[in-house]
Amino acid sequence: MLSARDKPPEERGALGLRGFAIDKSFLTNPKGILLEVELALTFIMTICFAASISAYMAAPLLEFLITLAFIFLYATQSYQRFERLNWPCLDFLRCVSAVVILLVVSFAAVVSREGPAIAAFIYQAEMAPNPTQGDQQ
Repeated sequence: MLSARDKPPEERGALGLRGFAIDKSFLTNPKGILLEVELALTFIMTICFAASISAYMAAPLLEFLITLAFIFLYATQSYQRFERLNWPCLDFLRCVSAVVILLVVSFAAVVSREGPAIAAFIYQAEMAPNPTQGDQQ
């Protein structure tokens, strides 16, 4: 009988990575699609916070990484190795904590003077009519 060392490298690599095979059916079922949408939205939030106020970027980045970890665990079926964890409860707590953290950070970003002031200046500069335009009509 051949051991794993005695097999050709192609077969050894395939045996070693079998535990991380992606379950494509998870990525196409409703739960997988919701996690993918959540991942995309947290990535967009990270980009928006980084562009406006980088001090608040850590919260959406953390939620992005946590969502990415859950997608990895579910897509590779690795969550089944942790039998003592209640996965539906963990998923619910992850969602609730994301909502609370992102709401608090969003309110803090709106209340701060930096972000809204920048948006108001851009609006005033781009959207408001110039006095010279009004005189010409």
